[in-house]
Amino acid sequence: MKQPHIQLDESVSAKCALLPGDPARVEVIAEFLQNPKELAYNREYRSLIGTYKEMPVIAISTGMGGSSSSIAVEELHHIGLDSLVRIGSCGALQKGIGLGDLVIGCGAIRDDGASKAYVKEIYPAVPDPFLLNDVIQSARDFGFAHHVGIIHSHETFYTDTNEEEEAKWASLGVLGSDFESAALFTVGRIRGMHTASILNNVVLSDADSADSVGNYQNGADLTKKGEEHEILTALEALYRFQNAK
Repeated sequence: MKQPHIQLDESVSAKCALLPGDPARVEVIAEFLQNPKELAYNREYRSLIGTYKEMPVIAISTGMGGSSSSIAVEELHHIGLDSLVRIGSCGALQKGIGLGDLVIGCGAIRDDGASKAYVKEIYPAVPDPFLLNDVIQSARDFGFAHHVGIIHSHETFYTDTNEEEEAKWASLGVLGSDFESAALFTVGRIRGMHTASILNNVVLSDADSADSVGNYQNGADLTKKGEEHEILTALEALYRFQNAK
């Protein structure tokens, strides 16, 4: 049955997907796939299908925030997908994480609203351990700079206490912040799906986020490379994971 938001149904015949936030990133993913074909574009959900090493894979944007991401996860589950890797961006909370470095989440702080709508915060937001291992191994094999640790998933850039919050989580060893990973991990786990999150760092820990995000959107060399690296890492990890089943 065609899903109301992503506008896809079971006829797509794929088991795995890459989940960028930005619809424009779907076009970038297409460059790494064989025979990419546009599927649908409704609201923030833009999708295409192609193959990587003969493995069918969907790329579908989720927009910004846990709520829209959770809708994508639910509807992809409804049409038979079981493995999802987020490829997004983050701001670093630790020094030593360079622009374009990959931040791979081994867990997420559930400071978002979407995951809390599903289950109390005592429930952990963690990726599938086997898919996570494939992500880490793929990044290593490619030789991409990467860091593995906890992500802080929150709601917005512009609260009055944002700087204080970031300092608090940084002091606790959290690597970076995004909006969507906690919802992806939580909803995916509840629905029996395999999930992972790879983030391209676009904000240095001591930089102004508005300036750095602007540089990212304008295609700064380092963050552009990071985008390519997270796509390749995600595709290779999904290929390994699907073939190990």
